Amino acid sequence: MTTAQLKPREMAKAFYDQNADYDGLFFVGVKTTGIFCRPSCSARRPKPENVSYFHDADTAAQAGFRACKRCHPLNADGRPPTWVQTLLKALEQSADGRLPDERMRELGVDPARARRYFRQHHGMTFQAWARSRRLNEARETIRSGEQASKAIRGYSSESGFRSAFDRAFGHAPGASAKQASIITAQIESPVGPLLAGVTDDGVCLLEFVMQKRHTRQLEAICKWLQCKAVPGEHKWLKALRKQLAEYFAGSRQQFDLPLIYPGTSFQQSVWQQLQGIPYGETISYQELARRVGDENASRAVGTANGCNRLAIIIPCHRVVNKSGNLGGYGGGLHRKSWLLKLERGEL
Repeated sequence: MTTAQLKPREMAKAFYDQNADYDGLFFVGVKTTGIFCRPSCSARRPKPENVSYFHDADTAAQAGFRACKRCHPLNADGRPPTWVQTLLKALEQSADGRLPDERMRELGVDPARARRYFRQHHGMTFQAWARSRRLNEARETIRSGEQASKAIRGYSSESGFRSAFDRAFGHAPGASAKQASIITAQIESPVGPLLAGVTDDGVCLLEFVMQKRHTRQLEAICKWLQCKAVPGEHKWLKALRKQLAEYFAGSRQQFDLPLIYPGTSFQQSVWQQLQGIPYGETISYQELARRVGDENASRAVGTANGCNRLAIIIPCHRVVNKSGNLGGYGGGLHRKSWLLKLERGEL
C-alpha cells in the first residue's frame, strides 16, 4: 500500500497515535529537523504543517531527509536494528552462548534497551531469549543422538542444565526425542515483521507482530499442541522464509508447506474453505458461510477468520463484506488492502 492508497487523514491519525501497525507502510518526514521516521517513533510530534508523508524510505531520502536514529525507519520491515544484529553476532561467537550485561555495554548496547526490544518483539527479555535459544540448541543435539552431558553449554553443572531444560520444555532432556516443541522466529516482510512458529510436522503459526495479538496467538497454539515455544531455527522456518519472499515478490501464488491448524470442527471447516479461494480473488462472508454449510453463519465464519493463526498462508484476507468493503482483519485493514492489491497486480 502506498501513500496514494492510504488516505491523508489515516496516515496523520496513525502518526499522531504512534501506531506501530503502520510501520513500513509509509514514512514521515519532519521539515524542522530534516529527519524521516516510522509512524510509531517516540519522538515529540511536530506541527502538522511541518510533516510530509512518503510511500517508501528511498523517496524520503531523495527528498533530503535523513533516517531517524531513534526509531530506525530503515528497519521497519522487520529487520532487526544494527545494534540488535551486533548482539546476535556476539552471541553466536560466544563460547558458552551467553552475553552478560557487562559484555553488552562493551559493545555499546544498553542492557535495558535490549530488554525492552526483546520483550516487545519476542515476549521475553534478551537474556531469557538467549537462554531459550541455547536450550533449544541443546535439545537438538540430544535429539541427534548425543548424550545430555555433551549438550550442556553455559551451565556450571548438569543438574542446573536439567532443571533449566525442564522449565523450558516441560520434560527431562532424555525425553526430547518423543516430545514436541514450537520453534519460533521473526520474519521480515514489506508489511511489517511476522512471528512464525513450526514443529517437526510443519508450520503452526504465522502472525503479524502487532500489539498483543501475536502473543495471544502463540499462547493459543501452545495450548492446543500442549508444548512450549522457544526461539531457534528449523527446516520449515527456512522453507517458510523462502516461500514468503516469493509471495511478496509476486512469483508465488500457492504455498507448499505442511500446515498445522488445530481448532474446533467448525473453525477447521472454515479454514479449509479459505484455502480454496483462488489467488487474487475474494468471496463474501455470506458465501463462505454457504460453502461451510450454513448461509446464516456469516458472523460465526467471521469469528473463525479472526482466530486463524496462519495469516497469508490460510488466506482469510480474501474474505470481504457482501457490499465489497474490506470488512475486518486481525492484522489491520491496511494490511488486508495491501495483500489484495499485491495479488491483483495493482502494486
